[in-house]
Amino acid sequence: MGWFLCTRGFGYIRDRKQRPKPTFTASTSGDVRNHISTVISGGWLGRDGGCNPPEEREETMTAKDFRYGELVAATKNFKMDCLIGEGGFGRVYKGRIGRNNQLVAIKQLDQNGMQGNREFLAEVMMLNLVHHPNLVNLIGYCSDGDQRLLVYEYMPLGSLEDHIFDIGYSRISLDWSVRIKIAAGAAKGLEYLHNKAKPPVIYRDMKCSNILLGEDFHPKLSDFGLAKHGPTGDNSHVSTRVMGTYGYCAPEYANTGKLTTKSDIYSFGVVLLEIITGMRSIDNNRPTSRRNLVTWARPYATDRKRFRQLVDPALKGNYPNKVVFQALSIASLCLQEQPSMRPPIEDVVTALTYLISSETESMSRVLPNENESSSSHSNEVEKEEYIIV
Repeated sequence: MGWFLCTRGFGYIRDRKQRPKPTFTASTSGDVRNHISTVISGGWLGRDGGCNPPEEREETMTAKDFRYGELVAATKNFKMDCLIGEGGFGRVYKGRIGRNNQLVAIKQLDQNGMQGNREFLAEVMMLNLVHHPNLVNLIGYCSDGDQRLLVYEYMPLGSLEDHIFDIGYSRISLDWSVRIKIAAGAAKGLEYLHNKAKPPVIYRDMKCSNILLGEDFHPKLSDFGLAKHGPTGDNSHVSTRVMGTYGYCAPEYANTGKLTTKSDIYSFGVVLLEIITGMRSIDNNRPTSRRNLVTWARPYATDRKRFRQLVDPALKGNYPNKVVFQALSIASLCLQEQPSMRPPIEDVVTALTYLISSETESMSRVLPNENESSSSHSNEVEKEEYIIV
């Protein structure tokens, strides 16, 4: 299995100092609204994300155009008690809208943050055009004056990041079965973008903080500000300004700006590795040898005797050996240096779905604790038949 450390070409990634600040001005607010309406109603994009002629369109804009005052009221004037998240893009508040008091999440973009009009428009249009159970639902947007806000369905369990990183033993960790189901659901969302949307959509921002969790930990991909239509016809890639998040970006994209769906596969491999290990992709607080997760995991992920050293200690040994080793094998394939060697997302979905279906049988061989003889468990893994994606 080939692994690659993605460290070069990162002068761009989520770095305010090296990216131009977005411009939100009153003079552009009308342009934003008009541009959204023109693109949707003009027939340039169909509901499936394709370039359909007007007669083939199924519907027009579905996201509601909110006025700023409505969202002020929904969040009680953006009261701190309603704040549920914050990042480089701005803040996210919980609020209630409409006559039925619908609970929603409202993202207020920071005027000095990292998401400008380009990303705002991309997210509004993309989420209006793609619909899938594993993609977050955009309810509406606001572009009054210099304000830019997005209104989403409320995801009560927050992000995957909240549940797997830095939780320690004082908090309940996600068990293995929940983790692998979340991974499979996220992969299904990516499969829709790559294979069902026409032209295909490259997500470009796969990471744990962008996987939101609903009831029963149902995952949905969110934050489509960086999403871009993929290559069509004889084109093998899309050339674009390199954007993404450090630690998740595919090396060939970081170095050349050539974007393909295989770039998303690499990012998914990083996320799958994080789900298994409970470790962030990049963490400068860890010992030097472990700061880059992909690099540190390389000698262990395909080693049948040592792979358990990668598994999140918060699981306390309660996981099926065969399934975990196979999941690490899938992550390793996704992280291949050569894009052509990475599996297509439909194969990843098939493999993860198989792991879920076989988990009941595999759980009969759960590792009860870390003190048991490693040789017996190694023999068990070696005797199993493995998935080749």
